[in-house]
Order: sequence, then structure tokens, then C-alpha cells
Amino acid sequence: MNSKNTICLWYDGAALEAATFYASIFPDSAVGAVHRAPGDFPAGKQGDVLTVEFTVMGIPCLGLNGGSAFHHSEAFSFQVATDDQAETDRLWQAIIGNGGQASVCGWCKDKWGLSWQITPRALTAAITHPDPAAAKRAFDAMMQMDKIDIAAIEAALRPQAPARE
Repeated sequence: MNSKNTICLWYDGAALEAATFYASIFPDSAVGAVHRAPGDFPAGKQGDVLTVEFTVMGIPCLGLNGGSAFHHSEAFSFQVATDDQAETDRLWQAIIGNGGQASVCGWCKDKWGLSWQITPRALTAAITHPDPAAAKRAFDAMMQMDKIDIAAIEAALRPQAPARE
């Protein structure tokens, strides 16, 4: 790897499978070198895949098959900015449909437990809207969602008509 800073992700024997999956669904992603263990190690034997160099949307990563001692948590996630509902739906479904699980506010986990935020650019613009009332309406709408619905976020930005009695 040529990068001075690389994200190292711990897997329990599935680093190559995960890297291959990420490369198949995210643009500007690829699997690079696969390195096999030169000797036995606590989580495997000589010749097993030890590390996998890969990129996820241009970000250099190293998958380490370190065993079952550590697990991914929501303390680390990839945040993916999507341009439209179709891209949001495609990425969400790819992760969820491959053994992952949905969470809230655009978060989901892949089958290896790595967290992803599938975040439409429209959501980011809405919750940082210069009108605080509009931003709050969009934020409140997001708080009710699993996968982000861009049309619902955009509808929440519009001023609400006063209630009639």
C-alpha cells in the first residue's frame, strides 16, 4: 500500500469476502493485494489469507483476518453520500440484502457487522438548511426513518400550513 494512512478493519476470516463485496457495490472500489500468513497465527494457519488490501470509494483499507476477539461497532462507520433515491435504494438494498441489517436514520450494518450510513446529499442539505425551523422539520422526519426517503425529507422542508379549526 502506498497510502500513509490506511483504515484497518478486523474480520474473523472474511476479509477477502468483505473486500470483494464492497468492490462489487461501491464505485471507485477495488480489491488489491491478498497476503497469506507466512506461519501459523492465533486465528489461522500458514497460507491462510491474513490481510487484504482494498479501497472503498477511493479510501485505502486493509482487511485483517484477526479472529473472533474483536467486533465492529457503531463507533466506526463509513458514511456514503448518495446523489438520488435510486442510488440510496441500491446501496441500502445491497447491504441489507446480503445478510446485513437495517438500523435508523440511514444507518445499516453489513453481514460482517460494519456500520454504514447511506446519506443522501439532500438530507445533509436539509438538516443544515439556513432556516432553523425547516432544518428541524427535516431532522424530525429523518428521526422516524430507517432508510432515508428523499421525497419525505424534501416535503418536511416546506412550511406547514396552519391547522384549521
